[in-house]
Amino acid sequence: VAAGAAAWPELEAAARERRRELSLPGAAVSERVAAGGGRLPAALLGLPLLQSLELSGCAALRELGPGLAAALPALHTLVLRCNALGPAGLGPGLGGQLPVLRLLDLSGNGLEELPAELGGAEGCGEQQQQPAAFPQLRSLNLSGNRLRELGPGLARAAPQLQALLLSGNRLRALPGRLLPPAAAFPLLSRLEAADNEVEELGADIAALPALKSLDLANNRLTELPAALADCPRLKEANFRGNQLRDKRLEKMVNGCQTKAILDYLRAGGRGKGKGENAREEARKKKREKQQKKDGGEGEQDELEAVSKLLVKVLHVSENPTPLVVKVSPGVRDVRPFIVCCVLKGVNLNPGNALKRFLTAQTKLHEDICEKRTAATIATHDLQLVKGPLTYDVQPPGELKITPLGRKEIKAKDLLRQLQLEAEEQRKQKKRQNVSGLHKYLQLLDGKDNYPCLVDAEGVVISFPPITNSEKTKIRKTTRDLFLEVTSDTSLQICKDVMDTLILKIAELNKFTLENKEEGSGSDNEPDALCGPVNVNPGQNTQQSFPLVVEQVRVVDTDGNLKVLYPSKTDLTTVSSLLTVIR
Repeated sequence: VAAGAAAWPELEAAARERRRELSLPGAAVSERVAAGGGRLPAALLGLPLLQSLELSGCAALRELGPGLAAALPALHTLVLRCNALGPAGLGPGLGGQLPVLRLLDLSGNGLEELPAELGGAEGCGEQQQQPAAFPQLRSLNLSGNRLRELGPGLARAAPQLQALLLSGNRLRALPGRLLPPAAAFPLLSRLEAADNEVEELGADIAALPALKSLDLANNRLTELPAALADCPRLKEANFRGNQLRDKRLEKMVNGCQTKAILDYLRAGGRGKGKGENAREEARKKKREKQQKKDGGEGEQDELEAVSKLLVKVLHVSENPTPLVVKVSPGVRDVRPFIVCCVLKGVNLNPGNALKRFLTAQTKLHEDICEKRTAATIATHDLQLVKGPLTYDVQPPGELKITPLGRKEIKAKDLLRQLQLEAEEQRKQKKRQNVSGLHKYLQLLDGKDNYPCLVDAEGVVISFPPITNSEKTKIRKTTRDLFLEVTSDTSLQICKDVMDTLILKIAELNKFTLENKEEGSGSDNEPDALCGPVNVNPGQNTQQSFPLVVEQVRVVDTDGNLKVLYPSKTDLTTVSSLLTVIR
């Protein structure tokens, strides 16, 4: 029996204010869900305008209840992470069509098989005769379940899928039965299946024409199929943590050298005999000789070299004044992971360069940082950072910060202020989810201490995952950055996000260099080139200088090294787009 409407003031308010978005925190509603038989309240079906719904972290939620799809036809985002939903509990709610659903997150539910509506075994035969249940679905997250296999019904249920996340399951083979005989998943560009039990990567992986990113780290693969080289758009492939028989190939894998891996497989490096390899090598040399004779190959190499982004790493040993971050023991129970570095030579002065930079950071927070739940980025003007720094925790009533665009305030008062602003924003916009800092407030729920980065003068310059300080704010005149990524999930996520952030800044810097814009604001000085350079009037102003990434050491209170970024293995995930000079 569903809980009575009176027990759900959130739903009454949503109906009254005609909200388009609704997020129910699992811990806060768990008792009411349990009292309602472990299913969503019936009053939820009375919100036909709802476009986004999230209920995560509710151990009492076992089933959606019937009629959800029919009652919420405008739903485009459905997030049901870390509940206790099984196939039987999902089926009645997902039955029918969700015609505009674009994102479905069912991660962390302990699913052992998919419901029929998502192509589970029981629904395969029926689905061949019915229209797709999720014709617009772009992203499906099934990570952290107990799935052993996926059937071809998924391709029929969600033919427009672009991202399929399967990490942390019990899959034995991939694609396995995922691909039906007919063409499937023409738009699938991202496939993640790390931390499974995959023993075989099938040659039919090449049947995914749009595949750009493939993650099969930490599985049981012993070899890679030559057909992998036939994936026409594959740019990033992660096979680390597998026991590959071919040690040369394994070395490439550990270095995340996707292009080298594909070239090696294309040349037959997976196990052809020596004679066949020699013949292939001879044919390759003959082709290269002919191309050079025609003049095409040399020109192409030059074009690629010029167009590739450059970053130079400055090692701690080469830096007379390296920045150090000391980590206090208290962060272990709050937000334990941090990675930092210095990036010199950015150019934010011309035109909209600064605006593009800030927009890119916001987009990374939404995408790779998963709305700051996986990680949080903070960027500072290096000239305003007073080292050494301390990554610490402080009680909400003691932590003081001057947030971006605000006056100094205690953390607990800031959160209260933001909460009031969020309520006002909801009323004005008639929706539950809000913009800006307001949408990250729940990430600190239940914390007795808050994380912060403190400078040598005792000033808090960062309060993750909420805000930076006005003291180190980036401006158009900023040339050198201090970059910081924190997470409560894993150190590797911090490094992956930092890799992507540096790549994005390099891309923006190149765009600024190549697209001459007039300076704006109060800066009257001429547009500066990227990097520490002096340009003579006669020099070519399109000359490109590499950004410089300075290593930053993160140490414990005794000075023992915890993290050094970038290390030799960092920045390899973006090596196909970025040339790193070490």
